[in-house]
Amino acid sequence: MTYHGSVKVGGAPAVRELANLMITKVAVGPYDNDAYLLRCRATDQQLLIDAANDASTLITLVGDGGLAKVITTHRHQDHWQALAEVVAHTGATTVAGRADAEAVPVPTDVLVDDGDTIAFGAIELRAIHLVGHTEGSIALLYDDPKGHPHLFTGDCLFPGGVGNTFGDPAAFDRLIDDVEHKLFDPLPDETWVYPGHGNDTTLGAERPALTEWRERRW
Repeated sequence: MTYHGSVKVGGAPAVRELANLMITKVAVGPYDNDAYLLRCRATDQQLLIDAANDASTLITLVGDGGLAKVITTHRHQDHWQALAEVVAHTGATTVAGRADAEAVPVPTDVLVDDGDTIAFGAIELRAIHLVGHTEGSIALLYDDPKGHPHLFTGDCLFPGGVGNTFGDPAAFDRLIDDVEHKLFDPLPDETWVYPGHGNDTTLGAERPALTEWRERRW
């Protein structure tokens, strides 16, 4: 089945099969958060991006394969509601951006900074620190050696714009600058974007609107 990236709370997950990595996307909770289970095809080790809500759904998704790590993309409550229960059930190592970790009520085992590598099995993700939605948000980049890059952006980049900066002009400037210079500038149009809510997109689909986003200020 062709991966589409469109999921609904209570509906079936969407599964993407890459050469070395399986990506399973599921929507959970009252804010339609996206959670992503990544499985290394060489070792079957698994990693979860955002234990956002509905722990039973996420634990079922993990199954009997165990969970090596859980990454929390940023401090906002809707992205860690199931974290304590998932970690208690699986024993997974917790990972978060250094500047947001203190606001996550489950202790963070591994603090990451811009450019740090997060490994599980034979897979490596690179953390990209993006400031503006929060101080310590991180995106996660999987640079597929047999295909195009895959980018998990939390709440920093969506189809149609950057994340909410809550009316703060300085925060908007920081976020749009980080998104443009750390994501759009170095990465190709084919880069697939997996956001923290809603449908997927690509950098190529969004790139023409960057000037418009700057002008409208959101």
